[in-house]
Amino acid sequence: MPKVKKRGKTKDNNRRAKKKVSILTSEKLDYVDWKDANLVRRFVSERSKIRARRVTGNNAQQQKLCADAVKVAREMALVPYATRVTSQRSGRGDRGDRGDRGDRGDRGGRAEGPAPRPSAPPPARDDEENDAPDDVELDNAAAVAEVEGVEFNAADGTESSES
Repeated sequence: MPKVKKRGKTKDNNRRAKKKVSILTSEKLDYVDWKDANLVRRFVSERSKIRARRVTGNNAQQQKLCADAVKVAREMALVPYATRVTSQRSGRGDRGDRGDRGDRGDRGGRAEGPAPRPSAPPPARDDEENDAPDDVELDNAAAVAEVEGVEFNAADGTESSES
């Protein structure tokens, strides 16, 4: 009977690097002090993320101490919560040649700066109709006369309606 090859990943022990030694064990530290910003920064990446155990070489207890120290140091503003990293784009040339994506045609130049703001108010719509003509103004007495059945007592500011 022929040998059947097993599918799946083969463990290549030669490729594995030796286990990383923790900073805490190499310096014989039992406690990570959050006030020691230089030590705390060693457990944080460039983008201010807490490094994983496999990267730092910490055991579970040491990793918990480090994570708590980083969190307290962030709260006390010794270590930043996030660091913005700006990187330049890769040098692909001036993109004059579109490569295999084809030519996109002339789109016209884009304006520099913010969009222009309108200088005049928007025009009035035609569908707006007013109940009263523009040239007729109602005085206060005429406006009160339009309301039927409601009397306003100016002395005490109350309304009364006749039914």
